[in-house]
Amino acid sequence: MPVSRRRFIQGSTGLTAMGAFHFLPNREGFAMEQTGRATQRVVDAPLFIATWPFGKASCEQAVKVVQRGGSMVDAIEQGIWVTEADVSNASVGIGGIPNADGQVELDACIMTGPDHNAGSVGGLQDVLHPISVARLVMEKTPHVMLVGEGAKQFAMEQGVSPTDLLTADQKKRWEAWKKQQGAEKPEIDEDHHDTIAMLGLDAQGNLYGGCSTSGWGYKMPGRIGDSPIIGSGLYVDNQVGAAGATGLGENVMRHCGSFLVVEMMRQGATPTEACEQAVGRIAELDPKNLGNLDINFIALNKQGVYGAAGTSQGFKYSMADPRQSQVLEAKALSEKSIGPEGGNRK
Repeated sequence: MPVSRRRFIQGSTGLTAMGAFHFLPNREGFAMEQTGRATQRVVDAPLFIATWPFGKASCEQAVKVVQRGGSMVDAIEQGIWVTEADVSNASVGIGGIPNADGQVELDACIMTGPDHNAGSVGGLQDVLHPISVARLVMEKTPHVMLVGEGAKQFAMEQGVSPTDLLTADQKKRWEAWKKQQGAEKPEIDEDHHDTIAMLGLDAQGNLYGGCSTSGWGYKMPGRIGDSPIIGSGLYVDNQVGAAGATGLGENVMRHCGSFLVVEMMRQGATPTEACEQAVGRIAELDPKNLGNLDINFIALNKQGVYGAAGTSQGFKYSMADPRQSQVLEAKALSEKSIGPEGGNRK
């Protein structure tokens, strides 16, 4: 067992086990361990979860950062670096789909539970790792959010080197899209607005989170999504839990989606239940968009239980701790289940 690997144990009643096991897809995530006649919940820390299968590599990197002696903030930042630097990912960082003018604009935020601090950037151009600039905003300024040219100027003043984010492949695709103007524009789908949202829990039960995206493909210049907005794309409450979002940002930000998930956990919901209830609440308030909500949430509570749910049938999320890493199926909510006759509208 690595020296840096730590575990904390939460008492559990009414549960039985034959040795140790781990709950897998569509159930709340945590490990169970039998000690004598009692069964206890065991949390391997650090524990990280993230949106989408591409988040697995980021979670794995985050665990390594802590095992090497880095802080949890380092882990969130450097874990997200992995996805931001992946040119094959069309929705985060370099290689992201540009806006309507052919410029890649990035959004990111970071939040720390112990001091409830946060930093974010929106519409940031020519910076490889917007998550790092968000951290600089949090640690080096009295502000929470910087956007556009001001965010870029701040990054350059902090020694960040400019990077051309528009790859040859994305430039070619954008040029083809421009020629289609007047015809039907690309539909909103998973290729056009994915996000990496990452949540982490340390050995002391403290929570952290980060989020990064290139946003909606071919968006209007200057459009900011939910990802850099504290309470929408990400929210961390060290007393309760943390949540992150991915999907159509406009449908998340109108309802402070991640904050809503955390508040559902505060009221006693498990992480998966909280994600379900948040989607149901949004559907109740926004019935005109019921068939096209396209919102998905991940959640992690202070006890190390994690889960996810959303409207995308193929939505998956990732986890990693010192013992394992895997991609899990999120609970998929149908229009019927969250509509007027559904059971998730709370």
